[in-house]
Amino acid sequence: MPNKTNAALHAEIARLNKMLRALMDRAERTLNSPGSQFGLFQSNLLLERQVQERTRALAAALEENERVTRALTRTKDQLQREKEEQQRLILELEQADIQVRQSERLASIGLLAAGLAHEINNPIGFVNSNLGTLNDYAQSLLNLVDAYEALEPEIPPSERKEKLRELRRTTDLAYLRQDVMALISESLEGASRVQHIVHDLRDFSRAGHLARRRVDLHVGLERAISLVSNELKLKADVVREYGDVPLVDCIPSQIDQVFMNLLLNAVHAIPKHGTILLRSGRQSDLVWISISDDGIGIPAENLSKVFDPFFTTKDVGKGTGLGLSVSYGIVHKHGGRIELTSEAGVGTTFVVWLPITQASAQPDESLTDVTPGRQ
Repeated sequence: MPNKTNAALHAEIARLNKMLRALMDRAERTLNSPGSQFGLFQSNLLLERQVQERTRALAAALEENERVTRALTRTKDQLQREKEEQQRLILELEQADIQVRQSERLASIGLLAAGLAHEINNPIGFVNSNLGTLNDYAQSLLNLVDAYEALEPEIPPSERKEKLRELRRTTDLAYLRQDVMALISESLEGASRVQHIVHDLRDFSRAGHLARRRVDLHVGLERAISLVSNELKLKADVVREYGDVPLVDCIPSQIDQVFMNLLLNAVHAIPKHGTILLRSGRQSDLVWISISDDGIGIPAENLSKVFDPFFTTKDVGKGTGLGLSVSYGIVHKHGGRIELTSEAGVGTTFVVWLPITQASAQPDESLTDVTPGRQ
Protein backbone atom coordinates (compact mmCIF):
# COMPACT_ATOMS: atom_id res chain seq x y z
CA MET A 1 0.00 0.00 0.00
CA PRO A 2 2.70 2.50 0.82
CA ASN A 3 4.45 1.67 -2.46
CA LYS A 4 1.33 2.57 -4.40
CA THR A 5 1.05 5.83 -2.49
CA ASN A 6 4.68 6.75 -3.21
CA ALA A 7 4.24 5.95 -6.87
CA ALA A 8 1.15 8.13 -7.02
CA LEU A 9 3.00 10.97 -5.33
CA HIS A 10 5.92 10.72 -7.76
CA ALA A 11 3.55 10.68 -10.65
CA GLU A 12 1.73 13.73 -9.29
CA ILE A 13 5.06 15.53 -8.72
CA ALA A 14 6.14 14.76 -12.26
CA ARG A 15 2.83 16.04 -13.61
CA LEU A 16 3.11 19.24 -11.55
CA ASN A 17 6.68 19.74 -12.76
CA LYS A 18 5.56 19.48 -16.36
CA MET A 19 2.79 21.96 -15.70
CA LEU A 20 5.24 24.32 -13.97
CA ARG A 21 7.70 24.09 -16.86
CA ALA A 22 4.88 24.71 -19.29
CA LEU A 23 3.72 27.75 -17.34
CA MET A 24 7.30 29.08 -17.09
CA ASP A 25 7.81 28.60 -20.82
CA ARG A 26 4.56 30.37 -21.50
CA ALA A 27 5.45 33.22 -19.15
CA GLU A 28 8.85 33.60 -20.80
CA ARG A 29 7.25 33.67 -24.24
CA THR A 30 4.75 36.21 -22.98
CA LEU A 31 7.48 38.45 -21.52
CA ASN A 32 9.42 38.32 -24.75
CA SER A 33 6.47 39.03 -26.97
CA PRO A 34 6.37 42.66 -28.46
CA GLY A 35 2.86 43.40 -27.33
CA SER A 36 3.33 42.37 -23.76
CA GLN A 37 2.59 45.10 -21.20
CA PHE A 38 4.98 43.56 -18.74
CA GLY A 39 7.72 43.45 -21.39
CA LEU A 40 7.18 47.10 -22.15
CA PHE A 41 7.34 47.95 -18.45
CA GLN A 42 10.53 45.99 -18.04
CA SER A 43 12.01 47.64 -21.15
CA ASN A 44 11.10 51.07 -19.81
CA LEU A 45 12.76 50.27 -16.53
CA LEU A 46 15.91 49.14 -18.29
CA LEU A 47 15.87 52.20 -20.58
CA GLU A 48 15.34 54.57 -17.67
CA ARG A 49 18.17 52.95 -15.76
CA GLN A 50 20.46 53.34 -18.79
CA VAL A 51 19.37 56.98 -19.24
CA GLN A 52 20.12 57.72 -15.59
CA GLU A 53 23.50 56.04 -15.82
CA ARG A 54 24.28 57.92 -19.04
CA THR A 55 23.11 61.21 -17.50
CA ARG A 56 25.34 60.68 -14.50
CA ALA A 57 28.24 59.85 -16.81
CA LEU A 58 27.59 62.99 -18.90
CA ALA A 59 27.32 65.15 -15.77
CA ALA A 60 30.61 63.76 -14.51
CA ALA A 61 32.21 64.36 -17.91
CA LEU A 62 30.84 67.94 -18.00
CA GLU A 63 32.16 68.64 -14.51
CA GLU A 64 35.55 67.26 -15.49
CA ASN A 65 35.52 69.38 -18.66
CA GLU A 66 34.73 72.52 -16.63
CA ARG A 67 37.54 71.68 -14.22
CA VAL A 68 39.97 71.24 -17.10
CA THR A 69 38.72 74.48 -18.69
CA ARG A 70 39.25 76.42 -15.45
CA ALA A 71 42.72 74.94 -15.13
CA LEU A 72 43.53 75.89 -18.73
CA THR A 73 42.19 79.42 -18.16
CA ARG A 74 44.34 79.81 -15.05
CA THR A 75 47.32 78.48 -16.98
CA LYS A 76 46.64 80.87 -19.87
CA ASP A 77 46.36 83.86 -17.51
CA GLN A 78 49.54 82.80 -15.75
CA LEU A 79 51.35 82.42 -19.07
CA GLN A 80 50.12 85.87 -20.13
CA ARG A 81 51.36 87.40 -16.88
CA GLU A 82 54.69 85.63 -17.29
CA LYS A 83 54.92 86.88 -20.88
CA GLU A 84 54.25 90.46 -19.79
CA GLU A 85 56.81 90.14 -16.99
CA GLN A 86 59.37 88.77 -19.44
CA GLN A 87 58.71 91.64 -21.84
CA ARG A 88 59.18 94.12 -18.98
CA LEU A 89 62.43 92.44 -17.94
CA ILE A 90 63.66 92.40 -21.54
CA LEU A 91 62.96 96.13 -21.83
CA GLU A 92 64.78 96.81 -18.55
CA LEU A 93 67.72 94.70 -19.71
CA GLU A 94 67.85 96.57 -23.02
CA GLN A 95 67.85 99.92 -21.22
CA ALA A 96 70.49 98.70 -18.76
CA ASP A 97 72.60 97.44 -21.66
CA ILE A 98 72.29 100.83 -23.37
CA GLN A 99 73.44 102.61 -20.22
CA VAL A 100 76.33 100.19 -19.69
CA ARG A 101 77.55 100.58 -23.27
CA GLN A 102 77.17 104.35 -23.13
CA SER A 103 78.97 104.54 -19.78
CA GLU A 104 81.84 102.49 -21.19
CA ARG A 105 82.05 104.90 -24.12
CA LEU A 106 82.02 107.91 -21.85
CA ALA A 107 84.62 106.36 -19.56
CA SER A 108 87.05 106.34 -22.48
CA ILE A 109 85.92 109.75 -23.72
CA GLY A 110 86.15 111.11 -20.19
CA LEU A 111 89.74 109.95 -19.81
CA LEU A 112 90.62 111.48 -23.17
CA ALA A 113 88.82 114.75 -22.36
CA ALA A 114 90.45 114.97 -18.94
CA GLY A 115 93.88 114.39 -20.51
CA LEU A 116 93.28 117.00 -23.20
CA ALA A 117 91.96 119.47 -20.63
CA HIS A 118 95.11 118.98 -18.58
CA GLU A 119 97.38 119.39 -21.62
CA ILE A 120 95.53 122.51 -22.78
CA ASN A 121 95.41 123.98 -19.29
CA ASN A 122 99.20 124.04 -18.94
CA PRO A 123 100.07 126.11 -22.06
CA ILE A 124 97.03 128.35 -21.71
CA GLY A 125 98.14 129.03 -18.15
CA PHE A 126 101.51 130.44 -19.12
CA VAL A 127 100.01 132.19 -22.18
CA ASN A 128 97.60 133.96 -19.84
CA SER A 129 100.44 134.77 -17.45
CA ASN A 130 102.66 136.07 -20.26
CA LEU A 131 99.84 138.21 -21.62
CA GLY A 132 99.45 139.79 -18.21
CA THR A 133 103.17 140.55 -18.08
CA LEU A 134 103.07 141.84 -21.68
CA ASN A 135 100.24 144.15 -20.72
CA ASP A 136 102.40 145.63 -17.96
CA TYR A 137 105.41 145.98 -20.29
CA ALA A 138 103.35 147.63 -23.02
CA GLN A 139 101.89 150.08 -20.55
CA SER A 140 105.40 150.94 -19.32
CA LEU A 141 106.65 151.47 -22.89
CA LEU A 142 103.69 153.71 -23.71
CA ASN A 143 104.36 155.69 -20.58
CA LEU A 144 107.95 156.10 -21.73
CA VAL A 145 106.76 157.24 -25.18
CA ASP A 146 104.47 159.77 -23.49
CA ALA A 147 107.44 161.10 -21.55
CA TYR A 148 109.49 161.53 -24.74
CA GLU A 149 106.58 163.29 -26.41
CA ALA A 150 106.36 165.68 -23.51
CA LEU A 151 110.07 166.56 -23.93
CA GLU A 152 109.90 166.89 -27.73
CA PRO A 153 109.09 170.65 -27.77
CA GLU A 154 112.31 171.30 -25.85
CA ILE A 155 114.44 169.72 -28.60
CA PRO A 156 115.85 172.40 -30.93
CA PRO A 157 114.87 172.15 -34.61
CA SER A 158 117.11 169.84 -36.51
CA GLU A 159 117.12 167.22 -39.24
CA ARG A 160 116.88 164.42 -36.64
CA LYS A 161 113.86 166.05 -35.05
CA GLU A 162 112.09 166.14 -38.42
CA LYS A 163 112.90 162.45 -39.00
CA LEU A 164 111.48 161.65 -35.57
CA ARG A 165 108.23 163.49 -36.40
CA GLU A 166 107.97 161.69 -39.75
CA LEU A 167 108.49 158.33 -38.05
CA ARG A 168 105.76 159.09 -35.52
CA ARG A 169 103.40 160.11 -38.31
CA THR A 170 104.00 157.00 -40.42
CA THR A 171 103.64 154.63 -37.47
CA ASP A 172 100.39 156.37 -36.40
CA LEU A 173 101.46 156.35 -32.78
CA ALA A 174 98.07 157.49 -31.46
CA TYR A 175 96.24 154.55 -33.09
CA LEU A 176 99.02 152.13 -32.13
CA ARG A 177 98.84 153.22 -28.50
CA GLN A 178 95.07 152.57 -28.43
CA ASP A 179 95.02 149.36 -30.47
CA VAL A 180 97.91 147.54 -28.79
CA MET A 181 96.21 147.74 -25.39
CA ALA A 182 92.89 146.61 -26.91
CA LEU A 183 94.61 143.62 -28.53
CA ILE A 184 96.24 142.61 -25.27
CA SER A 185 92.94 143.02 -23.40
CA GLU A 186 91.06 140.89 -25.94
CA SER A 187 93.78 138.24 -25.82
CA LEU A 188 93.58 138.13 -22.02
CA GLU A 189 89.79 137.74 -22.24
CA GLY A 190 90.13 134.94 -24.82
CA ALA A 191 92.71 133.10 -22.71
CA SER A 192 90.44 133.45 -19.67
CA ARG A 193 87.52 131.99 -21.64
CA VAL A 194 89.66 129.05 -22.75
CA GLN A 195 90.64 128.43 -19.13
CA HIS A 196 86.98 128.55 -18.11
CA ILE A 197 85.97 126.08 -20.85
CA VAL A 198 88.84 123.75 -19.93
CA HIS A 199 87.77 123.91 -16.28
CA ASP A 200 84.14 123.08 -17.21
CA LEU A 201 85.28 120.26 -19.49
CA ARG A 202 87.49 118.81 -16.78
CA ASP A 203 84.62 118.87 -14.27
CA PHE A 204 82.17 117.42 -16.78
CA SER A 205 84.51 114.60 -17.84
CA ARG A 206 84.63 113.07 -14.37
CA ALA A 207 82.33 110.22 -15.45
CA GLY A 208 83.46 107.82 -12.75
CA HIS A 209 82.79 110.26 -9.90
CA LEU A 210 79.42 109.13 -8.56
CA ALA A 211 79.54 110.73 -5.11
CA ARG A 212 76.56 112.89 -4.27
CA ARG A 213 77.23 116.49 -3.31
CA ARG A 214 75.17 119.54 -2.47
CA VAL A 215 75.53 121.82 -5.47
CA ASP A 216 74.09 124.96 -6.98
CA LEU A 217 72.03 123.91 -10.01
CA HIS A 218 72.51 127.34 -11.57
CA VAL A 219 76.26 126.73 -11.67
CA GLY A 220 75.71 123.39 -13.39
CA LEU A 221 73.31 124.97 -15.87
CA GLU A 222 75.81 127.71 -16.69
CA ARG A 223 78.52 125.06 -17.12
CA ALA A 224 76.31 123.21 -19.62
CA ILE A 225 75.65 126.49 -21.45
CA SER A 226 79.40 127.08 -21.69
CA LEU A 227 80.00 123.63 -23.16
CA VAL A 228 77.35 124.07 -25.89
CA SER A 229 77.98 127.78 -26.41
CA ASN A 230 79.27 127.20 -29.94
CA GLU A 231 75.82 125.99 -31.04
CA LEU A 232 73.86 128.35 -28.80
CA LYS A 233 75.44 131.55 -30.09
CA LEU A 234 74.47 130.70 -33.68
CA LYS A 235 70.83 129.75 -33.05
CA ALA A 236 69.42 131.31 -29.90
CA ASP A 237 69.49 134.09 -27.33
CA VAL A 238 69.54 132.72 -23.79
CA VAL A 239 67.25 134.53 -21.33
CA ARG A 240 67.66 133.77 -17.62
CA GLU A 241 64.92 134.15 -15.02
CA TYR A 242 66.44 132.32 -12.08
CA GLY A 243 64.59 132.07 -8.81
CA ASP A 244 65.81 131.49 -5.27
CA VAL A 245 66.93 127.85 -5.34
CA PRO A 246 68.76 126.13 -2.44
CA LEU A 247 71.69 123.74 -2.84
CA VAL A 248 70.52 120.35 -4.12
CA ASP A 249 71.85 116.92 -3.16
CA CYS A 250 72.74 115.17 -6.45
CA ILE A 251 75.49 113.73 -8.67
CA PRO A 252 76.63 116.92 -10.44
CA SER A 253 78.07 115.40 -13.63
CA GLN A 254 74.83 113.52 -14.30
CA ILE A 255 72.57 116.54 -13.76
CA ASP A 256 74.91 118.55 -16.01
CA GLN A 257 74.36 115.81 -18.60
CA VAL A 258 70.59 116.32 -18.35
CA PHE A 259 70.96 120.09 -18.80
CA MET A 260 73.21 119.60 -21.84
CA ASN A 261 70.78 117.20 -23.49
CA LEU A 262 67.81 119.52 -22.94
CA LEU A 263 69.75 122.57 -24.16
CA LEU A 264 70.90 120.79 -27.31
CA ASN A 265 67.36 119.63 -28.02
CA ALA A 266 66.12 123.19 -27.56
CA VAL A 267 68.79 124.54 -29.94
CA HIS A 268 68.07 121.97 -32.62
CA ALA A 269 64.32 122.61 -32.38
CA ILE A 270 64.85 126.22 -33.49
CA PRO A 271 64.94 126.40 -37.31
CA LYS A 272 66.72 129.76 -37.75
CA HIS A 273 67.12 131.98 -34.71
CA GLY A 274 65.07 132.09 -31.55
CA THR A 275 65.05 132.34 -27.78
CA ILE A 276 65.74 129.82 -25.02
CA LEU A 277 64.22 130.78 -21.67
CA LEU A 278 65.76 129.36 -18.49
CA ARG A 279 63.74 129.59 -15.28
CA SER A 280 64.01 128.03 -11.82
CA GLY A 281 62.22 127.93 -8.51
CA ARG A 282 61.32 125.97 -5.43
CA GLN A 283 58.10 124.24 -4.37
CA SER A 284 58.00 122.61 -0.94
CA ASP A 285 60.89 120.10 -0.77
CA LEU A 286 61.47 120.14 -4.55
CA VAL A 287 63.29 122.49 -6.92
CA TRP A 288 62.57 122.89 -10.62
CA ILE A 289 64.54 123.99 -13.66
CA SER A 290 62.58 124.96 -16.78
CA ILE A 291 64.10 125.06 -20.29
CA SER A 292 61.79 126.52 -22.95
CA ASP A 293 62.32 127.18 -26.63
CA ASP A 294 60.22 128.87 -29.33
CA GLY A 295 61.07 126.23 -31.94
CA ILE A 296 58.98 123.94 -34.09
CA GLY A 297 57.42 122.06 -31.17
CA ILE A 298 56.50 118.38 -30.94
CA PRO A 299 53.44 116.91 -32.70
CA ALA A 300 50.78 115.62 -30.32
CA GLU A 301 51.11 112.04 -31.60
CA ASN A 302 54.81 112.00 -30.60
CA LEU A 303 54.50 113.42 -27.08
CA SER A 304 54.14 109.96 -25.53
CA LYS A 305 57.23 108.65 -27.35
CA VAL A 306 59.88 111.30 -26.74
CA PHE A 307 61.37 109.49 -23.73
CA ASP A 308 61.46 106.09 -25.48
CA PRO A 309 64.96 104.78 -26.28
CA PHE A 310 66.01 105.33 -29.91
CA PHE A 311 62.97 107.45 -30.76
CA THR A 312 64.00 110.45 -32.85
CA THR A 313 62.42 112.72 -35.43
CA LYS A 314 65.79 113.68 -36.91
CA ASP A 315 67.24 112.45 -40.15
CA VAL A 316 69.33 109.29 -40.17
CA GLY A 317 72.81 109.98 -38.81
CA LYS A 318 71.77 113.18 -36.99
CA GLY A 319 70.54 111.70 -33.73
CA THR A 320 70.73 108.53 -31.65
CA GLY A 321 67.39 109.00 -29.90
CA LEU A 322 69.03 108.42 -26.50
CA GLY A 323 69.33 111.95 -25.11
CA LEU A 324 65.90 112.32 -23.55
CA SER A 325 65.69 108.64 -22.60
CA VAL A 326 68.94 108.83 -20.65
CA SER A 327 67.96 112.17 -19.12
CA TYR A 328 64.66 110.67 -17.97
CA GLY A 329 66.50 107.74 -16.36
CA ILE A 330 68.98 110.01 -14.55
CA VAL A 331 66.27 112.28 -13.15
CA HIS A 332 64.10 109.30 -12.17
CA LYS A 333 66.95 107.67 -10.24
CA HIS A 334 67.52 110.96 -8.44
CA GLY A 335 63.95 110.69 -7.20
CA GLY A 336 62.67 113.40 -9.54
CA ARG A 337 60.66 113.70 -12.73
CA ILE A 338 60.64 115.48 -16.08
CA GLU A 339 57.49 117.22 -17.31
CA LEU A 340 56.91 118.07 -20.95
CA THR A 341 54.56 120.52 -22.63
CA SER A 342 54.71 121.32 -26.31
CA GLU A 343 52.67 122.76 -29.13
CA ALA A 344 53.56 122.32 -32.77
CA GLY A 345 54.76 125.59 -34.27
CA VAL A 346 54.88 127.34 -30.88
CA GLY A 347 57.62 125.68 -28.84
CA THR A 348 58.50 123.18 -26.14
CA THR A 349 59.12 123.33 -22.40
CA PHE A 350 60.89 120.71 -20.30
CA VAL A 351 60.69 121.05 -16.51
CA VAL A 352 63.13 119.05 -14.37
CA TRP A 353 61.95 118.45 -10.79
CA LEU A 354 64.50 117.28 -8.22
CA PRO A 355 64.25 116.67 -4.46
CA ILE A 356 66.42 118.99 -2.40
CA THR A 357 67.67 116.10 -0.25
CA GLN A 358 68.38 112.57 -1.46
CA ALA A 359 67.99 109.34 0.49
CA SER A 360 71.06 108.13 2.38
CA ALA A 361 71.44 105.08 0.10
CA GLN A 362 74.60 104.65 -1.90
CA PRO A 363 74.48 105.84 -5.51
CA ASP A 364 73.22 103.35 -8.04
CA GLU A 365 76.20 102.16 -10.11
CA SER A 366 73.98 101.89 -13.16
CA LEU A 367 73.36 105.62 -12.92
CA THR A 368 76.16 106.70 -15.21
CA ASP A 369 76.93 109.55 -17.55
CA VAL A 370 76.33 109.02 -21.24
CA THR A 371 77.34 110.80 -24.39
CA PRO A 372 74.87 113.60 -25.11
CA GLY A 373 72.06 112.22 -27.29
CA ARG A 374 69.96 114.08 -29.81
CA GLN A 375 66.23 113.58 -29.92
